[in-house]
Amino acid sequence: MANVTKYRNGVPSWADVAVTDPAAGAAFYSALFGWEAEDQGAEAGSYHMFRIDGAAVAGLGPRQTDEAMPIWSAYIAVDDLDATLVAAEAAGGTIVMERMDVFTSGSMAVVVDPTGAAVSFWEAGDHIGAELVNVPNTLAWHELTTRDAEASKAFYAAVVGWNYQAMPEGSGADGYEMIMVGERVVGGIMPMTGEDWGDLPSHWMVYFAVADTDAAAAKVTELGGAVSVPPFDMGVGRMSVCNDPDGNAFSVISFSGPADEIEGGIA
Repeated sequence: MANVTKYRNGVPSWADVAVTDPAAGAAFYSALFGWEAEDQGAEAGSYHMFRIDGAAVAGLGPRQTDEAMPIWSAYIAVDDLDATLVAAEAAGGTIVMERMDVFTSGSMAVVVDPTGAAVSFWEAGDHIGAELVNVPNTLAWHELTTRDAEASKAFYAAVVGWNYQAMPEGSGADGYEMIMVGERVVGGIMPMTGEDWGDLPSHWMVYFAVADTDAAAAKVTELGGAVSVPPFDMGVGRMSVCNDPDGNAFSVISFSGPADEIEGGIA
């Protein structure tokens, strides 16, 4: 099952992107992923909800500042946003957007973790997050790419109770760790070691599943975006890092085997 009806506390649940022109951005992603774009109207700040067969899969809104890193935003589901923010500050995080109630959809806040990565926390109301995942053209993975993996792990363990599992030796992913909520893998942590990262700060990377990574990367370029990391093979499939016409980074991946199943709709 790829349908989700509920996210447990600590599970990444949503992603959205801020663009200079919401109509143009919606057209880009609709053409790339086949999404149906639903403008929520002026009252909602021209926020667009992307859907597949009626199921919410991602969001898009207008860019508010040029200072933020151009990248898709990652959201983590929490049961109690106020308590989460107290825990985040106690663990060394910085609240950059206080609690905001979004009509009856839910409530959100944005925190910068101690390593500098911005993350959004979401307490669901009517909107749980992505209702369809792990199939082509939907969210498939959230990855924290960090300058200080130990500090990151300690922060999220304190705030949302994460546990971690190292990749097995010989996997070709030395240092990479799986994020665990209970017994389920819900994301990954990539340490930024070596010179290849340049001066890139800690950040969250959002992955979308696709049927064909090479075709998706070619489509990005055709639509006016760019490919910053050309398609390459890794253990779980073939991936590429892309940028939309505003420069916002996201990854696409075609899995080499079956993706994670959502038992009973509970992620």
